[in-house]
Parts: sequence; C-alpha cells; structure tokens
Amino acid sequence: MEAITSNFPHGEGRTCVITRRACFSASHLYRLPELSDDDNSALFGPCSIAPGHGHNYELIVTMEGELNKYGMVLNLSDVKHAIKNEVTSQLDFRFLNDTWPEFDLSKPEGCLPTTESLVRIIWERLKSHLPLKSLRLYENPKLWADYQGNAMDAYLTVQTHFSAAHRLAREDLPQTENEKIFGKCARPNGHGHNYLVDITVKGKINPRTGMICDLSALNSLINDLVVEPFDHTFLNKDIPYFANCVPTAENIALHISDKLTNPINAIGANLYKIKLQESPNNAAEVYANVSESKIDTKDSKNQIGLLLSLIHISEPTRRTPISY
Repeated sequence: MEAITSNFPHGEGRTCVITRRACFSASHLYRLPELSDDDNSALFGPCSIAPGHGHNYELIVTMEGELNKYGMVLNLSDVKHAIKNEVTSQLDFRFLNDTWPEFDLSKPEGCLPTTESLVRIIWERLKSHLPLKSLRLYENPKLWADYQGNAMDAYLTVQTHFSAAHRLAREDLPQTENEKIFGKCARPNGHGHNYLVDITVKGKINPRTGMICDLSALNSLINDLVVEPFDHTFLNKDIPYFANCVPTAENIALHISDKLTNPINAIGANLYKIKLQESPNNAAEVYANVSESKIDTKDSKNQIGLLLSLIHISEPTRRTPISY
C-alpha cells in the first residue's frame, strides 16, 4: 500500500488541528439589577450572594490551519502569548462582573458572566489573533461550555454519575447462545459499573442572563429522571424499559436521551448529546434528534420570566452541579 505524503517537505500545506490549554482563577456574582432580592435569590440561589464566588477555570483553545514550512500550524509561543494577552492576564484573579464591558449590567446590553457567555466573549477576543475552530471552558470538572463561533449558539455539559448492575442477555436466547454473544457479561447474576454520564444541551445564550437554560432546573431533571431511578439498581430487573431490552451502554445512553429530550426542551434548551462512560475502556455516545427550541431566547425578559416560572421544579443552586 502506497503511503500518502505531502508534496512539500515538513508537511507544508497539509491541514491540522491543534489545541492549547490555559488556566485562570476568577470570581463572579449572579445578580440582575432589574430583579428583586427575592427573585435573584430564587433564580440564582447562593450564586446571588454578595460578594460572589470563584472558580479555577480551564480553557481549551482548538485551532485549525495548514502547516507552514516549519511543520507548524502556528508557533506555540505565539499562541501562548495571544491567549495570555487577550484573556488570562485580564481575567486571572479578577472579579468578572467588573472586568470586561460586556458584563456591565448597568447597560441594557450587559450580561451575567456565566460560563456560556464567558466562553463566547473569549472567542470574540481571540478570533482576530488565532484561527479558532472551537473553545471549551471548564468552570469545574463536572460543568463546561463549548462554543464554535455560531452567534449566540453554545453548548453546556453537566457530568453526573450513578452505580448500577446489569446482565447482557436476550431472554429469547438460550444461555449458551448468550454467552457466545456477550461473553462473561451474560452470566446469570450480572455485574456492575460506576457509570459517568455527560449530558450536553444546546441553545442560545440569553443576552441578559448569559444562560442557555437554568442549570438548577437542568440538574433537577437529571437527578429526578436519571440518577435517582438508576442509582444502585439491577437495571434488567428494576428499570421496566430493560425488562425486554438488553442494557448495553448504547441502550442505556439511548434510554437516557429519550427520557430527557422533552423535559429539557420544556426548560428552554435542546438535548444535544448523551455520553455514557461504562468503564475506563468503554463508552457510548448518542446524539438527540430534536428540533430547535421554540423559546425565543433573544428576548431576555421572556427568558427571565420562563426561568422564574420554573423555580418550583428547581433546586436553588444555579451553578452547583449534582454531587454525591
């Protein structure tokens, strides 16, 4: 077989994607001046308590371009300095609400410095300096936002976990046949896993709240529809859906997607992807096939009203992912 090679030495002219990681620590406060103290507290929970709270942020910058005659998309020293000059040196050990004019809430166009809005504005700061493909901003290891330069569209991911047992076997097949297909996983008494689940939602960043959707409402849905029903169960016996469906990682991910799609749409976002990590070696991903939300997130007042109307199903912890 003939190898594919570049027409130029050192890979010049071929396309490559590169990444650069950067970190900064900063604090922020979620409080809208047009809302009462009670509404701010109901909407943002402890995140509305002055003087605010902080995070150790991790930024992943993904770039794409053609290799130059030195075998590089860009000189990484130039990348490092661009990120430092435009982002980390301005944000590190700062109070985000007072750092950039985009977060000036005294102006109608000002928005809260949520993870979603922050990653979008970082893109605006970097796009003239680097050939950006995507950005990912971790607020903490279990909560992050992705942005690809598409106006106000962004992605928000929450990671959670549950522990459960299962047995891989079809009831219409004899044990010997199940063992041929599923191996040890078909043993009658089953086996267990500590599952990690990444739930990614897609939506438009509201220009005032800075949110795709209310995170506390999203966390409540995940806890009520996935974690509580699945945790410490034997999936084949305790979850009716798996009485007649083999609970492979793929099917578990699909079932979680089916359970969450409509409820997430009801809180103003769209389920985009479910990733189920069964073990360090095995994972499954499924993408939800849903239409765009009918919620008009361009109207900040409409979304604030929607969020406040959802408080009765939300834990008062706007930016505190589920933990155990």
